[in-house]
Amino acid sequence: MDATKMKGHAAMLAANSMWGLMAPLAKFVMMGGAVSSLVMTDLRVFGAMILFWILSFFQKPEHVGHKDLMKLFAASLLAIVFNQGSYIFGVGLTSPVDASIITTSMPLIAMILAAIFLKEPITGKKILGIAVGASGALLLIMGSSQTAGASVKGDHPIWGDLLVLLAQCSYAFYFVLFKNFVARYSAVTVMKWMFTYAFICLLPFSYNSLMTTDWLALDGARIGSIVFIVAGATFLCYLLIVVGQKNLRPTVAGMYNYIQPLVATIVAIVWGMDAFNWVKVLSVVMIFGGVYLVTSSRSRAEMDACES
Repeated sequence: MDATKMKGHAAMLAANSMWGLMAPLAKFVMMGGAVSSLVMTDLRVFGAMILFWILSFFQKPEHVGHKDLMKLFAASLLAIVFNQGSYIFGVGLTSPVDASIITTSMPLIAMILAAIFLKEPITGKKILGIAVGASGALLLIMGSSQTAGASVKGDHPIWGDLLVLLAQCSYAFYFVLFKNFVARYSAVTVMKWMFTYAFICLLPFSYNSLMTTDWLALDGARIGSIVFIVAGATFLCYLLIVVGQKNLRPTVAGMYNYIQPLVATIVAIVWGMDAFNWVKVLSVVMIFGGVYLVTSSRSRAEMDACES
């Protein structure tokens, strides 16, 4: 495996590991009642936007043309606004377990879209890898839900499930449609504009909630969790995602989505919220086995080279 692919794998592993850690931390912050999910999203977007603009002052300026700014706006809608917005409202209408199960569809959607738009081959090895990885993730999710007790459905579970599915489709479209585009600029330039557009789009919906939030009710542990969520699980993760997007095929990058429930489960075990058993060992083996199968499957370029 060459250095560029190794860099892409390391970036996706690190990003999805932090996203997995973000889930229990975000739940911990919102359990206090002072911060809603909408406010948490706005803090992530606004904080990351500020950090990306600050970082951009320490690198060589890049001019972005008007047409590319419009493309970055579209990328922002897919990767941030629709993805995060649909997911948050979806989870509010359905159960967390249902939402977690639906998120395992992202690599499959990415594989189909890559076949349509990038002409990437759908091989048996790739399908098997996605199936094995998804099965491992589902074992983790269902095992954790049984340990914690049955999840309570929301008021409109069908609409909630559809919104969570829309979030996965939106993110898969971003990965596939903008894979080649993001290579034109540095990750900082891409992300500073995407988060700026996202903040402008989200502010009208979250302004009242931001103004009425009781910030003084937050203790040190929750403030520290918010700092990690903004600086690590948003700012740093989205930097790493661009690295992975540039160096890996969309289906391979999407497979790292299965790392999130794995990390969340490990954190739950460490915090005494879950127990370690053979099912979780099997889940880990299946998740990494699935990633390996998809990674080792042939790309379009490799198949073309063999034919020639």
